[in-house]
Amino acid sequence: MNTFFSGDYVLPVTGGAVKNGVVELTDGGVIVDVYAPGDPALIGKEITTYSGIITPGFVNAHCHLELSHMAGIVPKHTGLVPFLQQVISSRTIKDSRIERAMQEADKQMYDNGIVAVGDHANTDVSVGVKTSSKIHYHTFVEAIGFEPELAAQKFAEIMAIASRFDNNTTSLTAHAPYSVSKELFKLLNKEAIKQKMPLSMHNQESEEENKLFRYKSGQFLAFYDALGKDITGFKAQARNSLQTVMSYLSTDNPVLLVHNTYTSSKDVFFIERQGRNVTWCFCPNANLYIEGILPKVENFIHYNHRIALGTDSLASNDRLCILSELKTIHHHFPNLPLTDTIKWATINGAQFLGIAGDYGSLEGGKTPGLNLLKNTKGLAITPHTEVERLV
Repeated sequence: MNTFFSGDYVLPVTGGAVKNGVVELTDGGVIVDVYAPGDPALIGKEITTYSGIITPGFVNAHCHLELSHMAGIVPKHTGLVPFLQQVISSRTIKDSRIERAMQEADKQMYDNGIVAVGDHANTDVSVGVKTSSKIHYHTFVEAIGFEPELAAQKFAEIMAIASRFDNNTTSLTAHAPYSVSKELFKLLNKEAIKQKMPLSMHNQESEEENKLFRYKSGQFLAFYDALGKDITGFKAQARNSLQTVMSYLSTDNPVLLVHNTYTSSKDVFFIERQGRNVTWCFCPNANLYIEGILPKVENFIHYNHRIALGTDSLASNDRLCILSELKTIHHHFPNLPLTDTIKWATINGAQFLGIAGDYGSLEGGKTPGLNLLKNTKGLAITPHTEVERLV
């Protein structure tokens, strides 16, 4: 028997907001249609009515599930390089604790209306949790290796890790410009083209990254020295990291650039000029947690580039909740309408992950989940808005 849900507004995402709209779903959670009030198809139907805004389930485009046990360990506002140092020194504990923390984090995301996640992994520790989860996961197995001579070895290592995940929802990817050599980038790009899989990469999360690439100066020199890594072969590029490493990647392959906290308008124009298949992913609460600032969102909107939202990990966030990320965006950029940012939280991430046929919008035949945003004000969220998962 089909069910009918109505709210003050229904946001199908791919269409306009429907005031007092109604969503019809099958028993299996498949969307039949979205109706305006008074539609003849609703005659005689039992409709469950809610106060609030009905949306598709959220897509968390960037997370690190395997760091869930690090909640509250790293202090806020350390800056990226000290943050990385603490993550490296604290991430290894008993597998049983990591497993429990990942299970709790997975449940937290599910309860917060998240239906799909783009998750970065450095090990295979999350395989079991993902296999049994109600959430759809795409795993990006991260390559880390700044030494050119180790490129083939590092590539083989992540190939072995990736083989333990679902082959249909797993990509090999670069961790970040400051941690992957040109040679390793090229191996990853070749594999991405071969497998027709997207790439996801941390980008310009700190100004220290740009200093490293432009001048070969800043905190990353001491960072690699402390790790015993020899980077004498790395040369200053006289341009930002983004403009350097994107030249190693195919223009057609989908790439998610994550954080972009210190991405300049010139960097954004560089991507626009090249016509690259890029989605910009913002993790605003993690940016505030680590660096204390947000990306210049207006630069990205100017070119109508696709934007998605992520939570990052519990090592750099108090919660795994896309609604919380939306609240932060709207607090700092109050002129943005929810009818735009809801796309960042749903369909844009789904399109990047290649799952928009099922997720991201309220369209017939899809199974995107159904969220109710409560304590809203018209078509806007407030600091008091909460999410309730309906389906």
